[in-house]
Formats: sequence, C-alpha cells, structure tokens
Amino acid sequence: MIKKVVGASLIGTTVEWYDFFLYGSAAALVFNKLFFPTADPLNGTLLAFTTYAIGFLARPLGGVVFGHFGDRLGRKKLLVLSLLLMGGATMLMGVLPTYASVGILAPILLTLLRLVQGFALGGEWGGAVLIVSEHGDTKRRGFWASWPQAGVPCGNLLATAVLAILAAVQSDEDFLAWGWRIPFLLSGVLVVIGLWIRLTVSESPIFLAAQEKRAKEPVQEKAPVLVLLKHNWREVLIAMGARFAENVSYYVITAFILVYLTTGLGLSKSVGLNAVLIASAAHLVAIPIWGHLSDKFGRRSIYLIGAVGIGVWIFVFFPMLDTKDPVLITVAATVGLVLHGAMYGPQAAFFSELFGTRVRYSGASIGYQLASIAAGALAPLIATALLKAYGSSFPISIYVVITCVITVVAILLSRETRGADLEDRDRVGV
Repeated sequence: MIKKVVGASLIGTTVEWYDFFLYGSAAALVFNKLFFPTADPLNGTLLAFTTYAIGFLARPLGGVVFGHFGDRLGRKKLLVLSLLLMGGATMLMGVLPTYASVGILAPILLTLLRLVQGFALGGEWGGAVLIVSEHGDTKRRGFWASWPQAGVPCGNLLATAVLAILAAVQSDEDFLAWGWRIPFLLSGVLVVIGLWIRLTVSESPIFLAAQEKRAKEPVQEKAPVLVLLKHNWREVLIAMGARFAENVSYYVITAFILVYLTTGLGLSKSVGLNAVLIASAAHLVAIPIWGHLSDKFGRRSIYLIGAVGIGVWIFVFFPMLDTKDPVLITVAATVGLVLHGAMYGPQAAFFSELFGTRVRYSGASIGYQLASIAAGALAPLIATALLKAYGSSFPISIYVVITCVITVVAILLSRETRGADLEDRDRVGV
C-alpha cells in the first residue's frame, strides 16, 4: 500500500510542479516578450517575474482553505481538486492571446490564471506529503515522505525537457509565435494520468482514526487554523524559517539562472535549459537519499548540511556561470541542487512530525506556503533587481547567505522530530 500511495503522490506532484515551473521558465524566456514587451529586456523580465511572484501570494490562501477542509474531510479529496485546478489553469494559459492581439487584457488574464495555479499548489503540497507520511512507518518516514518532494525535480525536469526540445528543433521565431504553447497544452494529458492514479489510493488511516475519535466528542473543536494559531504558532514559525534558504536557493538556481545566462551573459537559452535539465535529474536522485539519511541521522543534522552548504556554494556558483563554459555551468547548477536536496529531502517528514493530526494539513501547508511569499516569490525579482542595480552577482550571493542564516537559526531552535509517532500526536498542541 505504501508504494502505491507514494507512486500516486509522486505522479500528482510531478504534474502540479510541471505546471508551476513551466510558468517560471516561460516568464524568463517568453512572457517578457509576448505579454510585457518593453524597450529594456530586464524591465520586461521584471514584469514577467512580478506575475510569477503573484502566484505565490495565492499559495497561503490555498494552504488555509485546503488545510481546513483537508483536516476536516480528508487528504485524498483535496488532492484531486488541486490537480484539476492546476491543470485547468495551465491549459488555458496555452490558448491565451498575447499583448500584440488584445493589449493589456493579455497580462491581466495571465495573472488571473497564475493566481489559480498558486491557490491549487498551496493545497497540493500538504496533502501529498501527509498522505504518505501517515501511511508510512516511523523508521522509514523520511525516505517515503521524500518521494512526493521528488515531484519537484520531476516536474521541473519535465518542463525544462519539453522547453529544451522545442528550443532545439524550432527557430526562435517559431518558438515565440506558437511553440511555447505546446508545453502548456500538454498539461491536459498529464492531468488525466495523474487523476487516474490518484483516485485509486485509500485515505490516510491515521486521519480516519482521528476523524472517528472526533465524531464521538460532545463538543466540536474550532476551525483547524484557529486551533493551530493558538497552540502551534511556534511550529509554524519554525517551518517558515526552515523554508527560507531552501526556497530562495531553489529559484535562484533554476529560474534566475536563465535570466543571468541569457540577459546577463548573452548566452543561448539552451545552455541554461540543458544545465537545469541535468541538475534536476541529479536532484531527483539526491532527494530520497537525503530523506533516507534523515531517518538515520535526524532531520535537523541533514537540514543543516543543506543550509550551510548552499551558503558556501553560492560564492562558487556565480563565478562558474561567469566562465560561460556549459560544462561548468551544469556542474554549478547540479551541486547547488544536490545541496538543496539536503533541505528538501527531510522537509516533508520534518513538517509532518511538527504538528498533531487534527491540524497537520493546516500546519504543514500554512508554514510551507507563507514562507513562499517572502522567499520563493521574491527570489527571482530580488535577484534580477540586484543584477540590474549593481551589474554583479556578489549582492545576489549575499542575499542567499542571509536566507541561509535564517534557516540555520530556525533549525537550531527546533526539536529533533525523527521517530515521532504520528498516531500519538492526535492531541492538539503536542
């Protein structure tokens, strides 16, 4: 059963992250020209990344709404809904008219669909990792729960691969004219596959047990989010702090790298896409390995390796990009994502173990998604603005290091959660 649940979560998260990352890559390569045409390429990119960031604003709302109903109705129903919302919004992006056709209406429609994407993703992550965590055994929870996390590199790998293939077989003119629409329309096929698999899994047994116990209680408790903020606000803050370095470093390595290489260094977009493609493959392998290691050595120690490692590597990362050597660029991105995996691998089990069953969906989702606004949403914008203002990568490296410090402090203030029995953590505030 656990393997079936893991497979369903992995495929579902792959589809959702494919849709979400596709937008990020398109914002760096296409949307700046088709939806935000300006005389200055960096200004167009900033505008495109602004709509990219807006998607993050909807993620906490999605986390609250999906978390509430996920803690009340179950993990499975909400996972199906999130997949439908994400896939529908992405397919509609593939048929949007551009600025040249309808003027200002084009970026407005694009932004609205991005908000739907963000809302859907806000509810996806918590449900996907929790249904695995609550099915799995205590001793191997870090390993099993890391697989839905692997949906991130899988989705990015898939999105980048499709874009890289199109960039290789099409001229720039054809890609801008119609080729960019193909990856968005392909989302429909992926959603059907994801739904078919996700509908076959059973609901979390831990949730069902907690629901049965709740039904026997004479007085119904308050909304999960209210209970969470009263009893578990400290855990929410720890989850948010833990996300900073992980979230910012990821988007600098996978999204901003395309801007830095094409606009900053004048390289072909295929150089960046190929580097991210190979790095994402390594990331996919690294995440479950780090998750397994967190079962042996603890969530905190592995997480700290990732945060400190990224803080050091970022000063190597940009100089390697500056060489303009495709091999070194690929190595820079690959090592960066492997170190990122040390944070992302244990994260699912770590966040699941922070909260009791009755508020677990809300707690994990809200802590994860609130940090996305201040971290991932702003990362490409801040990095692009720093590059525009200083013409150097050094301020960007300092920015990443500051986020690493925030994460290290959060992890040091947390308790070790490895080995926690989720069934015993049904009581609120435990």
